[in-house]
Amino acid sequence: MRRLIRRRQHTPALAQYHDALTREILLTERIRIKAVISMGSLLIAATTLLHLLAPSVLDRITHGRFDLLPQFAVFVPFLLFELVVLHLLSRRLAMHQDVPTLRRYLSALIETSVPTYVLYLDMNWMGPAQALGYAAPLAYFLFIVLSTLRLDFWLSTFTGLVAAAELLAMAMLYHPPGFAAEPPAEFGYELIRSVMFLLAGMLAGAVGMQLRHQFEASIAAATARDRVTNLFGQHVSPEVVERLLVEGGDSLGDIRRVAVMFVDFRSFTAGARVRSPQQVVERLDGAFAILVDILDRHGGIVNKFLGDGFLALFGAPIETPDAARHAVAAAREMLAANARVNDATSWPLRIGIGIHFGEVVAGNIGSPRRKEYTVIGDTVNFASRLESLNKEFNSQLLISSAVCDALGDDGRDAVSLGEVPIKGYDRPMAVWQLG
Repeated sequence: MRRLIRRRQHTPALAQYHDALTREILLTERIRIKAVISMGSLLIAATTLLHLLAPSVLDRITHGRFDLLPQFAVFVPFLLFELVVLHLLSRRLAMHQDVPTLRRYLSALIETSVPTYVLYLDMNWMGPAQALGYAAPLAYFLFIVLSTLRLDFWLSTFTGLVAAAELLAMAMLYHPPGFAAEPPAEFGYELIRSVMFLLAGMLAGAVGMQLRHQFEASIAAATARDRVTNLFGQHVSPEVVERLLVEGGDSLGDIRRVAVMFVDFRSFTAGARVRSPQQVVERLDGAFAILVDILDRHGGIVNKFLGDGFLALFGAPIETPDAARHAVAAAREMLAANARVNDATSWPLRIGIGIHFGEVVAGNIGSPRRKEYTVIGDTVNFASRLESLNKEFNSQLLISSAVCDALGDDGRDAVSLGEVPIKGYDRPMAVWQLG
């Protein structure tokens, strides 16, 4: 059952990871397709201009057999095909869906066969020997290099295999009419060239896989960091985030001994009535910034903000030795820092703090779409009641007997307020005042 719970909790993170990885792969695929379209457009444009401006150059190379129409017959449909693929890919990106594997291989086959058709035309125009040493076979390398952006070893290898097989087949099997007197291509020579195309495809695949692994590593790190941020909010220090990434930010409902601190600004609502919303936000943000910075230094985290107050934890989600001591030290520093700010502002704020130490159930709670890390238990409830008692005793820092015992000599200045009736509890509870 525990394993099943863990799997369910990790499912959203895994889905987020796979969605992000698929998106990055599709984005690189889109770059590749745009490069293919640009390359094909430039080649057909350059050939057309050369044919119009200097036809003698092409006639000399092709023995007067050059014809522009067969090139348009293949390149125009090919470019339209790539535009359709680009459109479908953009739709897949918008829908957060991957491209089917069969479609990828079909696209690779069609693209890699374009140089074969050009080689076929060149062999008819200039003869097999000259055509095999001309530009068409080199065009295979362009598609092999661009296949790296597919980030798939087998697709790049398939591209190299198609190029090798089609080049070898054209060299050994096709003999255009009018050039029969030429000696046939040497099998060993063409086989070596074909093997080089295959090896180039495998190398491109290896490079693509290395890029994919780097994408996976960066996306996994970003996903883990986002998961920590979603669970614990933005009020967790960078140091705590790093420790959570190392130790794991998920929780299955662990029982932990933590120090729970409730902080509230007294009479803040009354002061806010006579000030503008901007003044209220600026004063509250400034006060929170100081207090949260103190929490960070003492190893605590803000679990949630509660209007003009917040709930802080020491000992969860990361275990902290002497959590109660750290909580009290942070509370003392908060009071001192707030007093200094009050001396320099026209809107002084009075803080009420309650701290209790005990067991809680700590875990990720919420709906399947949105969870947050929180703590539940009597320890949390009693800490909240302690904070509320500051109004009754006109105090600023109240602690429980559990915290007082954990302080030892550090709590020598604690003043007992006796057994105090607590709302929601059947019997009075011991309460101590600090500061």
